[in-house]
Amino acid sequence: MKIAPKTVVAIDYTLTDPKGDVLDSSLGREPLEYLHGAANIIPGLERALEGLAAGDAKIVVVAPADGYGVRDPKLVVEVPRDRFPAEAAVEPGMKFHAQLSDGQMHVVTVGAVKDDSVVLDANHELAGVELRFDVKVRGVRAATEEEVAHGHPHHGHQCCGGHGHGHGHCGDHGH
Repeated sequence: MKIAPKTVVAIDYTLTDPKGDVLDSSLGREPLEYLHGAANIIPGLERALEGLAAGDAKIVVVAPADGYGVRDPKLVVEVPRDRFPAEAAVEPGMKFHAQLSDGQMHVVTVGAVKDDSVVLDANHELAGVELRFDVKVRGVRAATEEEVAHGHPHHGHQCCGGHGHGHGHCGDHGH
């Protein structure tokens, strides 16, 4: 069976940046399973895997626009330091959940701490980065109707949550 929409795909992968530094890998873990065509993985990787079959391997280079996006300067904001508790240690690189002007919750990274303000960046940490995936397809199977309806695979064909790839419980479609 070939990778196509409404198939559940299991892949082994190693993700590196342009310098060759490993950013993530499934090595030593279970393969990553996703529902093809349901936007469970970044668009550039999903498109590149379509048509492959179990046993196929491929190197996929994904441009930022087809990965985690290009950096958006509008997602970098400076907020008054007094929005953080006075006793809180706020340092560059720290991550927080914050509600931005779009009303949505975002993970923000502290970019700089000044005397009276803190610079927060809501861009994904891999925004603007060209990604290189070394992928091996471990398996491809038809998705169940329930998996298609829920938008993600169910391990053992049963609904479960918290399986390490960012998926929550059934009905949680906030992937």
